Amino acid sequence: MLDNPPATRYPVTKRAFGLAILVLSGLQLMVVLDGTVVILALPKLQEEMGLSSSGSAWTITAYGLPFAGLMLLGGRIGDSFGRRRMFVLGVGLFTLASMLCGLAQSEEMLVAARAFQGTGAALAAPTAFALVASTFAPGKVRNQAFAIFGSMVALGSVGGLVIGGALTEASWRWIFLINVPIGALIVIGALYALRDTDHHRLTLDVRGAFLGTLACALIVWGATEGPELGWGDPLVYGTLIAGAVLLPVFVFAERSVDNPLLPWTLFDSRDRVSTFVVILLASGILGATTYFAGLFVQNVVGYSPLVAGVSFIPFTVGVGLGSAVATRLALHIAPRWLLSGAAVVLMAGLGYGSTLDADVGYWSTLLPLFSVIGFGIGIAMVLIPLCVLVGVPPDEIGPLSAIGQMFLNLGTPIAIGVLTPIAASRTLSEGGTNKKPAEMTAAEITALGDGYTLALLVAAIGGLLVGLIALTLRYTAQEVARAQHAQDEAQAA
Repeated sequence: MLDNPPATRYPVTKRAFGLAILVLSGLQLMVVLDGTVVILALPKLQEEMGLSSSGSAWTITAYGLPFAGLMLLGGRIGDSFGRRRMFVLGVGLFTLASMLCGLAQSEEMLVAARAFQGTGAALAAPTAFALVASTFAPGKVRNQAFAIFGSMVALGSVGGLVIGGALTEASWRWIFLINVPIGALIVIGALYALRDTDHHRLTLDVRGAFLGTLACALIVWGATEGPELGWGDPLVYGTLIAGAVLLPVFVFAERSVDNPLLPWTLFDSRDRVSTFVVILLASGILGATTYFAGLFVQNVVGYSPLVAGVSFIPFTVGVGLGSAVATRLALHIAPRWLLSGAAVVLMAGLGYGSTLDADVGYWSTLLPLFSVIGFGIGIAMVLIPLCVLVGVPPDEIGPLSAIGQMFLNLGTPIAIGVLTPIAASRTLSEGGTNKKPAEMTAAEITALGDGYTLALLVAAIGGLLVGLIALTLRYTAQEVARAQHAQDEAQAA
């Protein structure tokens, strides 16, 4: 072993702007886009492919579950076998899966391809983040690169809805097929502009990744398919029981692994555990709101996919304003008060949203409503990740941030998987059917809308839980400010 290892060499040392950041941020944008781009295409998929309500939910959750569940393993694989190599492999898998999604001829093929797509994203996304740190020189250049990379999340959130709506007007297949040339260009650019990192083989916790992801998938599958197959179906309650059993098995298995995906020593703080629960709830509220509101404005109100996408722009503007306000206030006000205030905003907005019907006006109701809900989400999404890092040593900031990102990505598929059967049960109990929305009568459309709005009401209850848990947090504004400073230093290191 060398006593004095050679200093790290950076292919980009004087500027952040160039092909390298274009490749890395392009992947980040594509991964974020595919989490939301499908939402406004679901009515078209229901119409052309006969997608059931559970099939619609699985189109989202089949992507989100492996993406969240395998993300930590994906980062470890990059460290073990080389980040550029695994980045290229992940983008290649994602691109191939996108092509299969676009060519899908059945619900089963589409859902399977979406799961394949989420697996590729889980491999590429964490290695892309790590490559930003290893590709750009420390200091101003790397800070600029991280700023560009991070901005793709906000851009992808609104872009996914607008671009998804626009492409769906032509054909829903284009929301997937457009990734094929983009993915190919990213692979070519990565081979040219990125350099592989030093790596060493680590003990990979494949068993933990498999058990955790499978447990969540089984629970979500049982909950999603329950209304259609019947809650008394052996397959339904069998998968629910199997998932419930696998969760404690996963916990005990993690305790005996040398290099676990979830180091349980990081969960020794009650406040940090509460924060992880809040992350899961808040991300679930965000995902459920965009999913059910997107279906509502198309299937019930009658918006086209493009109009529906544009109608969500105030939501993203609200998220941006909430983020800006939270960034300033977090330095002066304890997070429990800011988070509980955001929870009140979410409860009020989603509670009112649960009363909407087909006659709702956009300018008078939906625009201010989307803006208010987005504002509450924006406050929460800035504060919660900082709370995770309070009192954390610099060498643990990376692992904890990754775990926070895992919970953030896991909330949406779980929330949609749980709320879809609730919405479907309400619709069927009020005389609705499983027919395509285009074939429904006015009364059946009303029942469909009642199912969607009930899901928003349950999301409002989730907001109440966020507020109650937030009030138990003991972090001070000064501790959050130090966490923010430590996060900035860790990125600049």
